[in-house]
Amino acid sequence: MDESAAERVPPTQPHKTKTKRRFLFSCNGVLNWPISDPTNNWVDAVASSSLTRRAVVGAFAASLIPAGSKVEAQEVKWSSGSAKPRVTAPPGAIDCHFHTYDKRYPPMAGATLLPEDASPDDYRALQGRLGTTRGVIIQPSTYGTDNRLQIASRQALGAENFRVVAVVAEDISDAELRQLNDQGVRGVRFNLGFPGVLTVASLKVLAPRLAELGWTCQINMRPKQIEENANLLMALSGRLVFDHLAQVPQPGGLDSAPYKIIRGLLDRGKTWIKLSGAYVSSKSGPPDYADAGAVASAYVKAAPERMVWGSDWPHPSEREHKPDDARLFELLAEWSQSEAMLKKILVTNPTELYGFSPSAQ
Repeated sequence: MDESAAERVPPTQPHKTKTKRRFLFSCNGVLNWPISDPTNNWVDAVASSSLTRRAVVGAFAASLIPAGSKVEAQEVKWSSGSAKPRVTAPPGAIDCHFHTYDKRYPPMAGATLLPEDASPDDYRALQGRLGTTRGVIIQPSTYGTDNRLQIASRQALGAENFRVVAVVAEDISDAELRQLNDQGVRGVRFNLGFPGVLTVASLKVLAPRLAELGWTCQINMRPKQIEENANLLMALSGRLVFDHLAQVPQPGGLDSAPYKIIRGLLDRGKTWIKLSGAYVSSKSGPPDYADAGAVASAYVKAAPERMVWGSDWPHPSEREHKPDDARLFELLAEWSQSEAMLKKILVTNPTELYGFSPSAQ
């Protein structure tokens, strides 16, 4: 967390009758004035018109922490910073994108991402820092179609509360798919920006079969690949899930061709977006990734019922400097803009998408 975190919460004035407040922002991100709203308990802070959007987001994030709570430091492997987020995760919160790594499992020949070990115990520490309790483990490009580690990690973390997105061969048998389904797999990842066994053409072959199982096609494409395959993406059956904000390029952002294609897919009702990996395409960079944040906010506004979130821990693409996971979690709260929306993205939506028990909501 950056040093300005302590400056983000303006003091509140004591009063006999609390007036809950939400905030109106101008197009340049500067707070104009608080709007009284007795039905909204999202923010209880009075701010001056000179406060920036970031200052107010800090204030509303702080409002999610129960009175008397302490934001304690907690070191987590493969994550910068140590402070917990100034946002309280709702019960049953689901992290829909993380990986585990273990050198005892051989990498696929030609794999380009070869991170150090990141174990289920390491991930439990991240859960403790963020407050999530459930998750979806994503097969990384490192291991090709050998899904043993991610499936074993699900068992180690607790099978009831975790699902897996696997990588499979294009000609996988129906029996093998059913076996993976019994092991908690609920989708196949088409990680098309890295060397692997699946290609763009594999989407057309596998999508109908995955749809029959109720699985997702999870797609990680470069922006140029999205442009080149727009018609194919529009024609695919079943549910599509795009990783990392669909890698909308910057500085083009909302004006770029890939964003417009993804918006078209969203409007058709079968596409979901992972609000993850803001650093993948951002040019403005940490701690706020403002350019990627504008894309995330637009997605939430367009299709709030089909947004999910993922930490992308242990951030395998970020080799030089790992991001601050607490700050990334706070950014999700900023993009969500309300407590109800945060719960929808962290609990309601992924429960439906990956078949979790609704009882934890």
